Amino acid sequence: MLAVGAAIAVVRVRTSVVVVSVRGDSMAPALRDGDRVVVRRRPLARVRRGDVVVLKPPPTSEREDAYGTDRHGAGWNVKRVTALPGDPVPEGTAGAGPGERVPAGALVVRGDNPDSIDSRHRGCYPGGGLLGTVVRRLGAPRTPAV
Repeated sequence: MLAVGAAIAVVRVRTSVVVVSVRGDSMAPALRDGDRVVVRRRPLARVRRGDVVVLKPPPTSEREDAYGTDRHGAGWNVKRVTALPGDPVPEGTAGAGPGERVPAGALVVRGDNPDSIDSRHRGCYPGGGLLGTVVRRLGAPRTPAV
């Protein structure tokens, strides 16, 4: 019986948690290129302002699908949530006018690095492209000693 319980626990962890490698410096200084993070799969309803999330960006060209993934599969973004559905759209968000609210099923995100490509350039991100929230930084993988 103990083995069955352990097997169920392993399956739950594998389906609810994923390790993601960070590429680029959009979240610097909090996260840097090469860092690995543990991401807990979460629906949009469980995300809070200030959470760091992994998600697909909105499409920016005809080469991309509905979640901004190009034909090579690239496109996951790591960003900080600044506004949730129903919140006022923050100033500087692309495509938003004064007094607008974040639509249902969307969120506004920004990278910690001011040079980040985020909602300031792409507008609201689709909540359907949300992988989950970052729960822990593991750091960069170790390189073998030479």
